[in-house]
Amino acid sequence: MKNILVPTDFSKNCNKAEELGIEMAKLYNSEIHFFHLMKTPVEWVKLDKQKEKQHPETVKQIGIAKAYLRELEKKAERQGLECRTFLKFDGGQANILKHSGHFYHDFIVTGSSGTRGGIRELMGSNVEKIVRKADVPVVVVKDEEVSFPFKDIVFVSDFLQDVSDAFKQVISIAEKCGAHIHLLRVNTQTDFNSIEQGLDPIKEFLKKFPDLDNFSMNVYNEPDVETGINNYLRYKNADLIAMCTHGRTGFLSLFSKSIAEGVTNHSELPVMTIKM
Repeated sequence: MKNILVPTDFSKNCNKAEELGIEMAKLYNSEIHFFHLMKTPVEWVKLDKQKEKQHPETVKQIGIAKAYLRELEKKAERQGLECRTFLKFDGGQANILKHSGHFYHDFIVTGSSGTRGGIRELMGSNVEKIVRKADVPVVVVKDEEVSFPFKDIVFVSDFLQDVSDAFKQVISIAEKCGAHIHLLRVNTQTDFNSIEQGLDPIKEFLKKFPDLDNFSMNVYNEPDVETGINNYLRYKNADLIAMCTHGRTGFLSLFSKSIAEGVTNHSELPVMTIKM
């Protein structure tokens, strides 16, 4: 992990994401970029200084944003990190992803501006779209206070498709943090079976990782996947939920669009998604 992007709108949960981004950059000795996307009443980049004065409130908000970004840069540099900041105008989610691709970020950490019950707009862009379309792992920070280094990571999959590459990303973070990986399969009403039968796909999957030792296997029979995750978390500690996405069709078969959005929207814990 050489380059981390932290899009921020300076909200409370984005503040948590900023802190997490700095801590992860320290752990990986990565460069960190803070990115703020700002809506303006006109196409700001085409205005000259004289015309900018016709929009004093926007000028004020730009000044506030620049000052906040400078503080983030100083905070990162005090931790010995290489840091860059970016203030862009309008453009929406495509701007964030285009920016990320241009600078070859290999990880994105961001906060949801919303609270439980739904992800709202982030800098004029929907977090869920970033999660779905980003080519690199994305961590979305929500209501729960972030505990880092992560000590317990829940990796959710049906383990019927090959999620090996995504799981390698989880292993990388777990090894850096010294975290325990909880592999979780949720059998829904369409495929209820015995716990032992449910464990078979996980055991088969783990044959690809013979050196993995700090893990546990878990199977829950529940009405739906989101309920299974929530019920599991009632009895097990976790700092991070990790799951896979598929670029063209959204989330993998286990995660229909509504399930994936539900997990990402409603979880108070940080959620990491990894594109297949």
